[in-house]
Amino acid sequence: MKNQTPIYPFHVIILLSMPFYVFSLRIGPHSTDSCNRPPADQRTLQTDQMTVLINGYSEHRIPLLTSIAATYAATSSVAAVIILWSNPLTPSQTLTSLSQNLSSISAAAPITILRQPSSSLNLRFHPQKTITTRAVLICDDDIEPDAESINFAFQIWRSDPDRLIGFFVRSHNYDLTQKSWIYTMESSKYSIVLTKFMILKARYLHKYTCSKEYEKLRAKVEEKNNCEDILMNFVVAEEVKKGPILVRAKKVRDWGDARNEGGEMEERDVGLSSRKREHRKRRGECIGEFHRLLGKMPLRYGYGKVVDSVGEQGLCEKGGKLVYCDRQIF
Repeated sequence: MKNQTPIYPFHVIILLSMPFYVFSLRIGPHSTDSCNRPPADQRTLQTDQMTVLINGYSEHRIPLLTSIAATYAATSSVAAVIILWSNPLTPSQTLTSLSQNLSSISAAAPITILRQPSSSLNLRFHPQKTITTRAVLICDDDIEPDAESINFAFQIWRSDPDRLIGFFVRSHNYDLTQKSWIYTMESSKYSIVLTKFMILKARYLHKYTCSKEYEKLRAKVEEKNNCEDILMNFVVAEEVKKGPILVRAKKVRDWGDARNEGGEMEERDVGLSSRKREHRKRRGECIGEFHRLLGKMPLRYGYGKVVDSVGEQGLCEKGGKLVYCDRQIF
């Protein structure tokens, strides 16, 4: 085991009943002066909860987005939910309707719908003035985790707040044959947390958006319309000199995974394989460009996975299903 990853104590998450309030909703303009002011004083930011930033774009996903936003807003570790709507072609009436639907649901945290001035992926990391927490959760509108997994991930972040925390990871590597950086997935290590679910310090948003050091790299994100998550991993790894932390989620549904699609299995698999190759190629090109522009490779590897408990790993047949042997079937 590498000494890069500390050993974490097991965590027991107890979900307490909490009061429920009506959502606080507004649709507001995007702030343009964030880089003209210093980052918020860390001592004034709330530490026992986090702000959730959900990136929304596809109108056909609005029913799913509504369900996901409600889950986050009802989770005890969440102080506020901000939906960053980045589709400039969406009619205002559509977002008004979304606001009305959300306002009819009760939850503990307020939800804000913020219409972005453009579809730029860099805006996912814009340091919003309304963020009052030290931690921020960046997530997609098609990732649906359960409350217990959200709370557990936040507890892990609190134990090591300088690093990125997430459920979905990838890795960088160097292809000696092609003499180029590649984007891949490895079974024993990782160096990139995806924005499907990423917890980080709110202060990193200001560094990503406002630092002159990353200006050309942000321009590359604009050019490719991709890789903003890889760039954030560069930003954080360069500061902390450590890799990210992978956390096991008990239950998380990835509705955006291409394997959810219908159609003939053979045709779908061929198409999916082709898309994956092209996706990995583009992402590898991003890593190479970021390395060239920055003049160094800051990404560091993380190892292992943090779990909430160690239970039975053996599978037994119970009730006609294969389940963990210590699970009771009723």
